[in-house]
Amino acid sequence: MSAETKTQTRYEYGGDEFVFVELSESMTLEAMFKGMAITNKLAEQNREGIIDICPGNASYMIRVDPEVLHPNELISVLKEIEASLTDYEETTIHSRLVDVPILFEDPWTYEALMKFRDNHQDPDSTDLEYSARINDFESKEELIQNINDFPFLVSMVGFVPGLPFSFQLTSQEKQIEVPKYVRPRTFTPERAFGFGGAFAVIYPVQGAGGYQLYGTAAAPILDVEQKLEDFKESMVYFRQSDILRYRSISMDEYERIRKEVEEGRFRYRTREMSFTPKDVMKNPEEFASKVMRRLYDDQR
Repeated sequence: MSAETKTQTRYEYGGDEFVFVELSESMTLEAMFKGMAITNKLAEQNREGIIDICPGNASYMIRVDPEVLHPNELISVLKEIEASLTDYEETTIHSRLVDVPILFEDPWTYEALMKFRDNHQDPDSTDLEYSARINDFESKEELIQNINDFPFLVSMVGFVPGLPFSFQLTSQEKQIEVPKYVRPRTFTPERAFGFGGAFAVIYPVQGAGGYQLYGTAAAPILDVEQKLEDFKESMVYFRQSDILRYRSISMDEYERIRKEVEEGRFRYRTREMSFTPKDVMKNPEEFASKVMRRLYDDQR
């Protein structure tokens, strides 16, 4: 990823109802936090005519009723909000820390990715081997350990219902970055854990996909029937500003968790935490260490 970041905000129209705003051409923590601050401020105004606010990774989109709020008027409002956010780095964010068990190199995801080697940049390697090599890790195990060691911040939820795009809390020069498949797969297993660009994701449902595949999540992230306690308020579990620790687990733990899910007993391990963007951007690795101590009650 380029270290340079475009700072000039770009406003675009989408028909009569939508305004799209790009804050940066590159994904950065600064752009994500700035977009979060702007969209939160806009939501607080409870302005008539706004139908939906959709924050993105380094952008956001607003849907309006043009009979009530003209897009030109909205853009003026957004510019005023952005100009007023001189201290957005000091804004307090209330976050949920979540332990997310991942079985890396599981047999089901492995079977899926091997069916589509002709769609991949390197048909002779697995996705983990390829990703480790282009990111200068000594081995796939070292790549897995890096994912295990530094948590990820959910920057947006979408594409398909419940899919969390999460950005690793480490300095930009240490970010893992991988391309998507040359041609997308026509099959990706439900709960597959993957990586594309600078984002780790979990596929909530079976479908097509183009991200590199590393493993599978043991627990669901989408529960349409809302059977599990964690999904009583929403069928989608993750939300923007959640901080996820993708924890590598064994097959024995995976099977235990699957049994808990089937019996309706599974609950995610979570803790609450408040922070400011400045806390993160000042030293991402130090902040990540605080997250790990808080999530595991200082036992690690």
